[in-house]
Amino acid sequence: MTEISISFYTSLCKHVSQPIGVFEKEHFSVLFLNPAARSLLNYSGNNPKLTEILPSLTNVQDDLSASLRNKHSFKKSFQLNDGAKTWVQFMAEAIEDHPTHVFFSLTDLSIAIQTEESLLREIQKFEALFNYASMGIIVADQSGTITMANPYASKQFEYNHLELIGKKVEDLIPKRFQHTHQHNRDKYNQKPQARSMGADLELFGLRKSGIEFPVQISLGHFENDGGKYAIAFIVDDTKRKANEIEIIRQKEEMAAVNEKMKQLNELLEIKVLERTQMLQDTLKELEQSRDDLRQALDKEKQLNDMKSRFVSMASHEFRTPLSTILSSITLLSKYTTSEEQSKREKHIDRIKASVTNLTDILNEFLSLGRIEDGKIEPKWAEFSLPELVFAVTRQLDPLRKAGQVIKHEHFGNAEIVLDPSLLKNILINLFSNAIKFSPEHSVITITTHTDNKDILIDVKDEGMGISKEDQRHLFERFFRGANVVNIQGTGLGLHIVSRYVQMMNGSIKCKSELDNGTSFIIKFKQHKFADTN
Repeated sequence: MTEISISFYTSLCKHVSQPIGVFEKEHFSVLFLNPAARSLLNYSGNNPKLTEILPSLTNVQDDLSASLRNKHSFKKSFQLNDGAKTWVQFMAEAIEDHPTHVFFSLTDLSIAIQTEESLLREIQKFEALFNYASMGIIVADQSGTITMANPYASKQFEYNHLELIGKKVEDLIPKRFQHTHQHNRDKYNQKPQARSMGADLELFGLRKSGIEFPVQISLGHFENDGGKYAIAFIVDDTKRKANEIEIIRQKEEMAAVNEKMKQLNELLEIKVLERTQMLQDTLKELEQSRDDLRQALDKEKQLNDMKSRFVSMASHEFRTPLSTILSSITLLSKYTTSEEQSKREKHIDRIKASVTNLTDILNEFLSLGRIEDGKIEPKWAEFSLPELVFAVTRQLDPLRKAGQVIKHEHFGNAEIVLDPSLLKNILINLFSNAIKFSPEHSVITITTHTDNKDILIDVKDEGMGISKEDQRHLFERFFRGANVVNIQGTGLGLHIVSRYVQMMNGSIKCKSELDNGTSFIIKFKQHKFADTN
């Protein structure tokens, strides 16, 4: 191209807003770039190769050459190699007056590409909302023909994917309601509005198998060039109906709980009378001699103190759960609607927990009585110590406070020979105490170790600890530490634990400091199963 030609192209094109240029066909040398092209390509040099400023053309250079030889125009879209998300359309065409020269233009497609990508993302969001919604969604036209249905709706009505498209809405309604529904649909089409269907009514859907099921439906509507459409949001109401049946069952269970409480109270009264009679018999025997009388007086004082502590403790420990049960029953009768199911369940759980607490207290009294009467003998058996610890932690898992963690580590052989029932009661008492007297977000560590000689069990918590003075009385009947008097308990648990440990020829000791946690260490001699017979 002559200097006159270049000057002509420069004058003609420098003010053109379209990015354009000219290159030499044989060597792809760029002869001219207007300011718009330089700005788009971010290039300020002179006479580059076309593939230097447009590296993506390297892959289609042969196709470009072939098109120009055949006097065809060439068009290609690609992304600029500038590290940014800039897309351009490249178009080249030979110049008739100068066969060796090629005119090319660039069109910035970035905004169009971004708009297309944004539209695609919005479509994907809609599809995700529609396809993965956890409720049925059906779209129908004014004639009641289904035009769209999400997978959840197909599953609700037992149809395969897209099988609902083209069906009438009435196909999903029991026959006895179809005529009424057609009338209601026509009325809704006259004045469509977003609303819930079936207020104070029972609505039913019809599955493909012919089975009816209760539903709740909310309606919406929209309009486009295709006409007016209604959108139905469908919720399977089977669970709510089941909850109504569950409420009836829970009322029956409440009656059974009340009867059980009555039996527990009668049993406690009998036990109190039995213990009182035992105290009176002991006093009569101690009156036989003067020396014995002095000892009897001391014994009587101790027993009377124990009786007073027992009555005071029993009255207090039974009053709290009974008050909870009474208040929950009173409040429970006020919750009559299905929407208040969560409140009913809360009070039912409180009642169950209180009854369980009463049962645990009574079991401690009964266990103490059986121990005192000599009616408990170890029943030796071989079992897995880690499995027993795991079972107890699973059983007590509901008692854990927020953030509490129970860790168990076992070392040595898993199989041991002890009384599994007595050991389970021991672990339940120690684990539940660790949970009760430890704060939230604390760690309770259980370490078990066996070797050829001994079995060691260490239960360690991060709780409030026990003073040195209280540790001296820790395993006495009815003893409560000075720092736990406001926490529910009978004072019998650790006494029973120590007696069970003694029955299996073991030992238990406590290591603790105030505000620095507590550790109970139990030790048994290792036995083979034959040694216990």
